[in-house]
Amino acid sequence: MKSLGIRALLVVLILVAGIVLLVPSFTSKLPPGWTKVLPKDKIHLGLDLQGGIHLVLEVEAAKAVENTAQRFAEEITDTLRSQKIGFTKVAKVNKWDVEIMLASPDQQNDLRQTMEKDFPLLKWVSGETTSEGVKAVYTLDEKEVNNIKKMAVAQGLETIRNRIDQFGVLEPDIRPEGEDRILVQLPGIKNPQEAINLIGKTAVLEFKLVAENVTDQDIREGKIPPGVKVYPMRTTERNARSGETKIALLDKTVLTGQYITDARVEIDSRFGGSHISMEFDPQGARLFERITGENVGRRLAIVLDGVVYSAPQIKEKISGGRAQITGSFTDEEAKVLAIALRTGRLPAPVKILEQRTVGPSLGQDSINKGVLASLIGGLGIILFMILYYRMSGIIADLALFMNIVLVLAAMALVGATLTLPGIAGIALTIGIAVDANVLIYERIREELRLGKTPRAAVDTGYERATTTIMDANLTSLIAALVLYQFGTGPVKGFAVTLSIGLLANLFTAIFVTRIIFDYLLTERRVKQLSI
Repeated sequence: MKSLGIRALLVVLILVAGIVLLVPSFTSKLPPGWTKVLPKDKIHLGLDLQGGIHLVLEVEAAKAVENTAQRFAEEITDTLRSQKIGFTKVAKVNKWDVEIMLASPDQQNDLRQTMEKDFPLLKWVSGETTSEGVKAVYTLDEKEVNNIKKMAVAQGLETIRNRIDQFGVLEPDIRPEGEDRILVQLPGIKNPQEAINLIGKTAVLEFKLVAENVTDQDIREGKIPPGVKVYPMRTTERNARSGETKIALLDKTVLTGQYITDARVEIDSRFGGSHISMEFDPQGARLFERITGENVGRRLAIVLDGVVYSAPQIKEKISGGRAQITGSFTDEEAKVLAIALRTGRLPAPVKILEQRTVGPSLGQDSINKGVLASLIGGLGIILFMILYYRMSGIIADLALFMNIVLVLAAMALVGATLTLPGIAGIALTIGIAVDANVLIYERIREELRLGKTPRAAVDTGYERATTTIMDANLTSLIAALVLYQFGTGPVKGFAVTLSIGLLANLFTAIFVTRIIFDYLLTERRVKQLSI
């Protein structure tokens, strides 16, 4: 009696806990103080149930290799100057080759030694003497090219994940596909275009000095001196009034966004709207202080993704490692830009290969049909069990009800996402749940036919059927785990609900129903089983 009472109490506590976990999923009006002591997480709906966007992105990894070669060209230029090796040209050519033109053939050995020591990743390709001097061509090692491409995809995946996490999307599905593609599913998002803009923003931030003595007329007539490049300016009301849409900047980048440690949205009380406040790391702060100190009175342009956002005049040396990007931003524009800067730039551009938007009405239709199918299937099973096994069938149906409650409660507890295939997994779980009871009941019937008492028949039936039930559920569980490990999003949703359902089935079919039979045979002293 004592053992029966403890087991019954345990079942009641588990059932109550399951119902409590499901309360937030079925109502948004929680009692006062609920979230302080009780769980507030609910079952999250997948893309196919609540709508959202589905994207397949391609990382242009070759661009990352070209950017690396360009960076090497700039570093080689600084190194040759510091070692006083005369040259007339250092430039990236072709895809990721670096061409070096020496002023004197006498310094060929010095160049080779410098390249082998400071740039081991660049391999010598060719060398020849021309009318302009000695030309040497280096290229990135093939192994290093492959590593850069792999790292570009991995870094792009992590950058996109960080941006989406800070954007506030619940349960996003972000994973690699193939060698250079990324799959992104964002369920429940309200502004798809804003999310797409954030994902694809490369966020290349550069600080460049404005070219002096280059007028608007020079820009219109194309009279641009060497070392100067014309950039478009971001359209604002202020620019529209002044008519300034393009600006000439020195081609050299004096500072990049790689030194940024934080970027936040702040309200501009003087002009209204929002601006971006940035903080640099110690090295970036020193560089910014030196640049502003050496160029007091000149204009410093802030260029993001090839567009000039602002070009304020440097009035004094700026220390402290802080800077601002102004430009009459709306709150949403400032938010997206701050996230892109804070989470880092993408190592290479991303291209949207596939874009699908799932409307919430379609998701609701999927929910309705999935629930209807589960109800019809469940009702058919309930009626069959009652008609075929009579009172014992009712016991199995009670266990089935508890099984469904535990499956949904477990999903809410672990924060799992319910998808349309997940609903199919629940429907399958309903069938599997009574399958264990069928095995037990048929075994009990055989024992009763052999003339055993109801008590002995129940003990033997549960004892001998349990091994078969455990084997069947274990093999199904292994298959579900394999599906979860190697499957895609929808398949994973099916595997999650199936796995939880199998574990719940073992508990309800073997443990819960046995308690009810023990109560009937021990406390109510039933002489004949209705089975």
